[in-house]
Amino acid sequence: MAEQCSKSLNGLLGGLAQITYYQSPGITEQMLKEQLYPDLPQQDFKILLEKMVGILRSIASADMDFNQLEAFLTAQTKKQKGITLEQAEVLTKFWKTHKVKIRESLINQSKWENCLRNLSWRVDLKSQSRHLDQINTPIAIMEFELGKNDQESEFLCLELDETKVNQLLKKLTEIEESISELSYTN
Repeated sequence: MAEQCSKSLNGLLGGLAQITYYQSPGITEQMLKEQLYPDLPQQDFKILLEKMVGILRSIASADMDFNQLEAFLTAQTKKQKGITLEQAEVLTKFWKTHKVKIRESLINQSKWENCLRNLSWRVDLKSQSRHLDQINTPIAIMEFELGKNDQESEFLCLELDETKVNQLLKKLTEIEESISELSYTN
């Protein structure tokens, strides 16, 4: 009996993850009830569902490590109308399996703009130029691959001479210093 309850709860958590984090359109709460808890009254299923959604949301939004998870679930077992020890065990196993994938899904859902997918660069020597003094001067060629989640990538290619490379490095140093200052003040 306890084995069946664990399997049903694990299935429920998997279904909730599909609905909430993985955007699987074919899974519904009603389908989960019919397949996993057919004998449970609708009101009791609704209570269980809301409890698990809340707990899963708390765990995922805090991106809990396993020490935090253990403390959180222990507190949930001690609460009135909280969860059972068996449910806490299932939640722990579920989180160990799905933590990385849920985290990646939340990160992807929070992206509004394109992000850098890849960066490649090389240094070439100019072999032809309108001006003789530019021949055999080094040129940095940078190619950025930009894109959103499942969309096709866009490519941006830049040619930088030594002056532009130095300016870029200076700006990157300024950005790094700003980030360091912000991280120390928080």
